[in-house]
Amino acid sequence: MHTVELLDEAIRLAERAGYGVRQEWLGGAAGGGCEFRGRRWIFLDLALGPAEQLDQVLDALRRDPSVPALPMPRPLREMLPLRKSA
Repeated sequence: MHTVELLDEAIRLAERAGYGVRQEWLGGAAGGGCEFRGRRWIFLDLALGPAEQLDQVLDALRRDPSVPALPMPRPLREMLPLRKSA
């Protein structure tokens, strides 16, 4: 699966997990997951390439313990090991 396809799958997975996903021009200075007004968001920086945007989505999803239970393509699952708590 190509990076752009993985990014699309990761965005769909994030939306199924309850995240709003916004793609904005942030000039390479910001992006990633956050929560405000009781809603979880992932902001993707359009100044970055697909691989870096994919990293932004995956970083947010790794913190969500509900994500592994969701159906997803095998290549995406292999890229998404959960971070272990300290």
